[in-house]
Amino acid sequence: MFARIVSIITPVILIILIGWWYGRRAQPDMTGINRATLDVIAPLLVVSAFISKDFVLADQLPLLACAVAVVLGSGLLAWAVARWLRVDPRTFVPPMMFNNSGNMGLPLSVFAFGPAGLAPAVALFAASNLMHFTLGMRIVDRHASMARIARNPMVLATAAGVALSLARPWFALPEPVYQSIRLLGDATVPLMLFALGVRMKDVSLRNWGMGLAGAIVCPLTGIACALLLAAVVPLTELQRGLLFVFAALPPAVLNFLVADHYRQEPDQVASIVLLGNIAAVVFVPVGLYLGLR
Repeated sequence: MFARIVSIITPVILIILIGWWYGRRAQPDMTGINRATLDVIAPLLVVSAFISKDFVLADQLPLLACAVAVVLGSGLLAWAVARWLRVDPRTFVPPMMFNNSGNMGLPLSVFAFGPAGLAPAVALFAASNLMHFTLGMRIVDRHASMARIARNPMVLATAAGVALSLARPWFALPEPVYQSIRLLGDATVPLMLFALGVRMKDVSLRNWGMGLAGAIVCPLTGIACALLLAAVVPLTELQRGLLFVFAALPPAVLNFLVADHYRQEPDQVASIVLLGNIAAVVFVPVGLYLGLR
């Protein structure tokens, strides 16, 4: 079991380290590629996963419901911790709710469960991002425009993917169109891991107190929720494994981008993200162990 966990997490860590090394050496401007990833490539991955031949949306509804419950449950537990620590919940709670289901979750799911794990893992990624760009935006900024939220590419891609998945018995995209979408979408996983490594070179440890608290609270609240859900919700072995991997993931880098955009203590959020992703070396193997048992 230990050797399998090491073989799963090692490629993820190596790609992140390559991005970090290149970022420190070349100081690249990743703005354009990061925007293209969020606006085009990742949304196409969501669409391609929903319309893949081996993905049936109805079969994944229990897993998606559990993912939503993990996000909301983690948020409630984190809100109580934020009150106890006397920190701003708008800073602390979103990183506890919205984890690295893209940059780290997708490759981990593929390495752990093979190609069969990709489509449901993308569905988890889409569900988490849909909540992040709706509920998460409103937590950080109570005045965020719902019209702007609705136009977000990830929201539109999720809606399009669900619609195409439901319409599959009567309508299917031409094979060349599907293959073009899939090929572009497949670039998401390595690009996100590489971008995560590059981003890590800029993150400060000045606010290490809240960062350390977030690094521990995020995976622990997620795993606690997953343990409860796995005991009461009927899931397949694959779904159960994916749920534990999802629950153990560290805070998403996107939390920092959102906090920076809305000026919601971005330095504090950056520390949470950095220390959380470092702590993933400890907590992700715990999630893999629970999921692969």
